[in-house]
Amino acid sequence: MKETIKIAIIGLGYVGLPLARLFATKYSVIGFDINEERVAELKKGVDTTLEIENEILQQVLVKSSTSENGLFCTTEIEEISSCNYFIVTVPTPVDINNKPNLTPLLKASETVAKVLKKNDIVIFESTVYPGATEEVCVPILEELSGLTFNKDFFVGYSPERINPGDKEHTVEKILKVTSGSTVEIGESVNNLYASVISAGTHLAPSIKVAEAAKVIENSQRDINIAFVNELAKIFNLLDINTQDVLEAAGTKWNFLPFKPGLVGGHCIGVDPYYLAQKAQEVGYNPEIILAGRRMNDSMGSYVAAEVVKLLIKRNFQVNESKILLLGITFKENCPDVRNTRVVDVIQNLEDFGTEVTVFDSWANASEVKKEYGIDIVTEIPAKKYDAVVLTVAHKEFLALNLTSLLNKNGVIYDVKGVLDCEVHGKL
Repeated sequence: MKETIKIAIIGLGYVGLPLARLFATKYSVIGFDINEERVAELKKGVDTTLEIENEILQQVLVKSSTSENGLFCTTEIEEISSCNYFIVTVPTPVDINNKPNLTPLLKASETVAKVLKKNDIVIFESTVYPGATEEVCVPILEELSGLTFNKDFFVGYSPERINPGDKEHTVEKILKVTSGSTVEIGESVNNLYASVISAGTHLAPSIKVAEAAKVIENSQRDINIAFVNELAKIFNLLDINTQDVLEAAGTKWNFLPFKPGLVGGHCIGVDPYYLAQKAQEVGYNPEIILAGRRMNDSMGSYVAAEVVKLLIKRNFQVNESKILLLGITFKENCPDVRNTRVVDVIQNLEDFGTEVTVFDSWANASEVKKEYGIDIVTEIPAKKYDAVVLTVAHKEFLALNLTSLLNKNGVIYDVKGVLDCEVHGKL
């Protein structure tokens, strides 16, 4: 490893900030983000993603990029020019047609290339298909910097494993997969992470192996959830409680404890498409991966249809019926709304002509409006509803008296299978 280490973290979101905070306990770290509002709040010691407690964040913040250690946040490219390690943690979403959108990654590579120097190491953490780092990012670094790959500069890949909202499995407690463009650089990258990751590291033999390992982690989860979602549809037709079946099957030591539900977020609902596209590029049609995606993407419309069926059975007029939907984030106890599939439930319910009120005190209302065009409330309006649909298991929802919110013969639908009260429908 280099005698003096100075790290630039490119992207200060759910992945970049926890990593920057951790490295800042030992090294000089410059956090770079193009979002001026985000950088301004971080400089004040406030993290609206709730991944880092404000008190902990404030302990590592420094006011100068020349400080010996600590975290300095900026939107100015010049501030990261003195760094010799650049770690890219920008999102890699899909577009409206579920095609990988590498634009943030390409822009981040361009940013790094502008300040890249001899012997610098660029490490990518963003989830990509196998080969993307060396086939897509490296050419940009070479072209814009004028430097030669594996001679003047080097790259590594260490896939992020952040679980938003999880306060138990924090970044330092999750084993880190590492890799480098040469054997020596692999060791340097591994040693860098090993110096702060208490859970340890695993040095993969190549960048492609590390990229593939990441993308199959979430593809595997996606396929397993798709299986239990299909089971839920079958068992509902057979009038069997899915949760009871899973509980009984779970008594076997090697049964995998997956549950049905909506599959969204920045990873599980996205990463399989990256692997699928790469497979198709080399002439293979990934049937199981895409079948799992189709199943999980169908769950929003399925939930909406089930709610409407229950309303009809209870003699409600579906058109203009009033529905309270609890939760719009992609998971419980977390403000993250990226790729939330709750929006599918909302859209399908509105297509039936219902009036949907969305309540979520965790989500940022302006962010939801900007991203999805949906208005949400942060307090439940004082009126009665024909149906209440629990889509996200935020802890405060579990304490609500849902029956008191219903009109006579109203419907409670429990997507997450967590309510103790009488429910009339659930996955």
